[in-house]
Amino acid sequence: MKSHSPWSTARNPVKFRIPTADNLVPIRLDIEIEGQKFRDAFIWNPSDPDSEVVVFAKRTVKDLKLPPAFVTQIAQSIQTQLTEFRSYEGQDMYTGEKVVPIKLDLRVNSTLIKDHFLWDLNNFESNPEEFAKTFCKDMGIEDPEVGPAIAIAIREQLYEIAVQNVTSARESRINKKGRRGLEHSQTSKNSGNAADLFKLFGSKSSVVRKRKEWDVYEPMIDLLSNEEVDALKAKEERNAR
Repeated sequence: MKSHSPWSTARNPVKFRIPTADNLVPIRLDIEIEGQKFRDAFIWNPSDPDSEVVVFAKRTVKDLKLPPAFVTQIAQSIQTQLTEFRSYEGQDMYTGEKVVPIKLDLRVNSTLIKDHFLWDLNNFESNPEEFAKTFCKDMGIEDPEVGPAIAIAIREQLYEIAVQNVTSARESRINKKGRRGLEHSQTSKNSGNAADLFKLFGSKSSVVRKRKEWDVYEPMIDLLSNEEVDALKAKEERNAR
């Protein structure tokens, strides 16, 4: 069993990684060529050889019967996102012991999901896919595409938080005296909040729902009609322009 490794304090940084059991990269593709669109989201092991990127792109284009031009675009997009992720590897990050808010606001086919909960950054055994699977089971969601979409949304937010913490560590080195005093104060406050939550809910789970917020942040699941889906698609297209 993996150890429940603590995150850093202002004095003891850790090396960059996403706070999950497996340090995988969330990849999102949104490509359009000559009016034909391809969108997808999935996770990728940054330790896999880069040659796998082209193999994946070719297989995807073949399986989905996309025009050959998509091979290069898919491969380039994946490679760019992997390169960005790898640029943070080995860098220090400061976080302190804390929990962070995670928000879900997404549509998958005809299912609309909205939720808000707290995620334990201290738990390196956390698994967004397992959480998403349990969430769908508890909420009676049958669409098999919803679980992976929820897991990706969680991983993207955890990735963003990890990157922000690398930036904080970098700024700390640039201005040691001023920044360190501020970060130490923020870390102490966050640690206290986390400790209070763990007293109420325990520390085995990565997800916390504060009792007083159950009514406010109760998960909202809505099955949309075809007309509502079409209207949302049109709105999403307008926003994407």
